[in-house]
Amino acid sequence: MASPADKVKIVKKRMKKFPRFQADRFKRMNQSWRKPRGIDGRVRRKFKGSTIIPNIGYGSDKKTRFRLKNGFYKFLVRSPADLEMLLMHNEKYAVEIAHNIGAKKRKEIVERADQLRLHVTNRFARLRAEENE
Repeated sequence: MASPADKVKIVKKRMKKFPRFQADRFKRMNQSWRKPRGIDGRVRRKFKGSTIIPNIGYGSDKKTRFRLKNGFYKFLVRSPADLEMLLMHNEKYAVEIAHNIGAKKRKEIVERADQLRLHVTNRFARLRAEENE
């Protein structure tokens, strides 16, 4: 199994989502962030103790942005042919098999990834118990 080439410490400033103000009160309101625009809105006016607004200061370091916890970047794979792109990049990218891939093709992808010494994040998904032994 490959390990990432650079060992830069990954600092994620904020992992929690920014919930939309008062989205917890109404089922019809989506949780995804919308900027408050009301004239008296306490969130827009940044009152102490109210919901915080996302801004540029919460961004992660540019060198380590989009990194997984193990230090790799995620690469979505839908067929064994997609792995050939990562031939020389096994110390930078980790393979993630797409959710709609069946068990037979998953097995092919995992076998080819092992030959190329690629790290597969969801290698044990849809694996039968008999085949595992």
